[in-house]
Amino acid sequence: MTGQRDDTDARNAAPLGVAPGDDPLDPGPAAIEAGRKLFARDCVFVAGAATRDRLPPAGLPEVAIAGRSNVGKSTLVNALTGRTTLARTSNTPGRTQQLNFFEAGGGSGPRLVLVDLPGYGFAKVPKEMVDAWTRLLKAYLRGRVTLRRALVLVDARHGLKPPDLEILGLLDKAAVSALVVLTKADKVAGAELERTVARVEAALAEHPAALPRVLVTSARDGRGIDRLRAHLAELASPGPVV
Repeated sequence: MTGQRDDTDARNAAPLGVAPGDDPLDPGPAAIEAGRKLFARDCVFVAGAATRDRLPPAGLPEVAIAGRSNVGKSTLVNALTGRTTLARTSNTPGRTQQLNFFEAGGGSGPRLVLVDLPGYGFAKVPKEMVDAWTRLLKAYLRGRVTLRRALVLVDARHGLKPPDLEILGLLDKAAVSALVVLTKADKVAGAELERTVARVEAALAEHPAALPRVLVTSARDGRGIDRLRAHLAELASPGPVV
């Protein structure tokens, strides 16, 4: 593959390096539709917690979204839900200073809570703030019985960095299943993107809690968003989607 893939082909093709039907991140039409319906329903902010004692009661299945500052966590949440202002985005890394809980679905259909975690790996954030976030993050990951999966967002232009490997190690210790999601794929040429995918997947072999495949996404051109919605819908609480 050479050059940037066509947007339509990128959205409809199987994940890089994976034949259709061989990977759980290559859902069929029914799963794609279930994901679309889940996130077509209301998705609302329900709680924010800057300390462990402010965490909301555990209830619905939760999916945590982790990543380095400026990797595009809030942008991805907005892309998943089809809204532009649900999760606050900023050009200033480190602005998310608490765990933000968003409930997707509702009514008679499945429901799921997305948990936007504070960004990590940004040197200009004061050390005391980093330490506080780290303590909160560890407490949440190790003690949240409803946490079904963690999405570890990685910038497709840079691949895995030491802070990403650190969070993957923490998820291994906490026995929390993790999916690495490459973001900003529209900014990387096709051949380079394939090499990044291969390097990341090779590194994941050292992390028992991580799924062996990565999911390539772009909030800008929509690449992989439907697959991610379908994947998350499978983790939601059961209920008919109407």
